Parts: sequence; structure tokens; C-alpha cells
Amino acid sequence: MKEIRITQNEENQRLDKYLCKYFNKAPKSFVYKMLRKKRIKRNGGRAEGNEILQAGDTLQLYLAEETMQGFMEAKSLAPAPRHFGIVYEDDDLLVVNKPAGLLTHPERREDTQTLIDQVLYYLYEKGQYTPDAQNAFTPALCNRLDRNTSGIVVAGKTLRAVQAVNAAFKERKVEKYYVALVFGVADKPGEIRLYLAKDEAQNQVRTSQEAREGFRPALTKYHPLAYTADTTLLEMQLITGKTHQLRAHLQAIGHPIWGDRKYGDVTYNASLRRDYAVSHQCLHAQRLVWKEKKGVLAPLYGKQMIAPLPKQMQQICEDLFGDTVRL
Repeated sequence: MKEIRITQNEENQRLDKYLCKYFNKAPKSFVYKMLRKKRIKRNGGRAEGNEILQAGDTLQLYLAEETMQGFMEAKSLAPAPRHFGIVYEDDDLLVVNKPAGLLTHPERREDTQTLIDQVLYYLYEKGQYTPDAQNAFTPALCNRLDRNTSGIVVAGKTLRAVQAVNAAFKERKVEKYYVALVFGVADKPGEIRLYLAKDEAQNQVRTSQEAREGFRPALTKYHPLAYTADTTLLEMQLITGKTHQLRAHLQAIGHPIWGDRKYGDVTYNASLRRDYAVSHQCLHAQRLVWKEKKGVLAPLYGKQMIAPLPKQMQQICEDLFGDTVRL
């Protein structure tokens, strides 16, 4: 018999979900079968699987060692040098500044050195993550950015942090602000209310002014920070968080983002490559404002976190608008 003691990093999750992560090579049917046969108990008594684990709980596994080993795969961690900046860090959270060109998560089996790889290796080197010792929890990213969008990504070092941040994002208790260089003059504040639907085959989003089957409502608020005769530096508040929302919304109102290959203007983008060496969209997740008053995030209430602009985008802004624009 093997006994496991639940820690704070593993509490507040269903027992069956914990077991599926612990036995990471086992089908769910194995976990439920062992529960039915009382081979797995909680605090010495019968367990159904839907119990919410608490720190201090104990699990008793009446399983042969070879059975357990056959359904458990040790986690490995390849070296992944850090290319992200650190915006904020405490015992629960790591808030980073992702550079453009870096994948947030792997999209294919061969994708390595992604942001999550770098975050895990960073925490491993600090002694805050040991893959072999944590079978049920791995630090996780709570939001993601497109490969060629730079800026803030939040990582939870602990399960309670991941759960709290995910809930805060869902309940809109974190304000998210982006900045972008866009074509044309948008000299007044405004908002964009359009419905979005993703074309999975093209990995591209379509917009609609009216509700239609498969389309979901999306809202973006914006105001100009500076502008010239043909370019505007916009700050945008992302109210909803749909795939490619800002890029599709701005294209729809006639202000596509500089360098955007999917939603931008081909002719303008060619001139940007020639004149400014712009090879990706000039879109940056610049700022978060925390509005959660309870739980693990309470100490952050009212706090603003800012990710500095990439050097190239900052230089372009200074060239276009003067040195008064520093974000």
C-alpha cells in the first residue's frame, strides 16, 4: 500500500482529476475501476472520485508497484534558455514579457523551446519546480498570445494560483490593455462590437455585424495615443478574449495592424519591411490591472503590471511621434 498526502499545491481539485494526472499513462477507465473496487481510498474510507481534495487529505493506493509504474511516466525537462522578460514574480505567480516570434505552447510534436518550456526550465533552475517530484501538478500559463504578438503572459506556479487567475480572467476581474500601430487615422476613442467565428481550416477569423450561427459576440474598446497623417498608435482594452479578436476587429473597421500577415494590407506591409524591417504585427500586450479582491490574488488588487514595448516598436514610435511617446 502506498499513501499520498495532499499538499496546498494539489488541493481544491476533484479526486478523479488528480488521479488522472498522477497516473498520467492510464486511461480514465482504469482510475474509475480502481475507485469502484476500493483499491483507492481517501482518508482511509471509500472514495467516489468527485470529492474535492483538501490539504492534509491522505490517499491510500492498494495497487501493486508494477501496476503503478506501468501507468506512470516520469516527467522530463529539456534545457530551454530564457528569452522572456520578467514583469512580476512572487511565490504563486510569474508574469512575463513574451517576445514576438515565440510560440506560447507547442503546436506540433517537434515544437520545442516554447514559452512554457522556458518558464518550466526557469522555475526548475530556481528550485521551484521538480518534474519527478510533482506528479499531479505542473506550473501552467493562464493566457496565451499569438506567436507574433509580444507582451504579458501570466504563469501560475501553484495550482491555487492557476485556478484563481483563470477564474479572474473568466469573470473579467483583470483588465487587459494592448497597444498597436495601425494604418490610417483613428483620432477619437471608440469601441468595436462585432461577432467573430473562427475558420479552423484557414486558422483565421471572420467578422459579422449581426448575430449568426457559429459567430460569438466580441467587444474591444480603444483610444488613440498619438497619430500622424497615415498611422495611429492605439491603446485597446480587450473586454472579451476571442481568438485573433484585436487583429480581426481592427481590420474590420479599416485600421489593420502594421505587419499583420493574416489581416493586414499586403502593399503596406511590403513597404514596412523595406522601410522599418517590420516582419510581424506591431501588437503588444502591454498592461494588466488586477481587480480581484479575494483569495490568493487579493494582494494584487489595484496593481498595474506593465511590459515594456519591444525595442523595435519603441524606436518606430519615437521616429513617428517623437520621444514623448514612451510606454
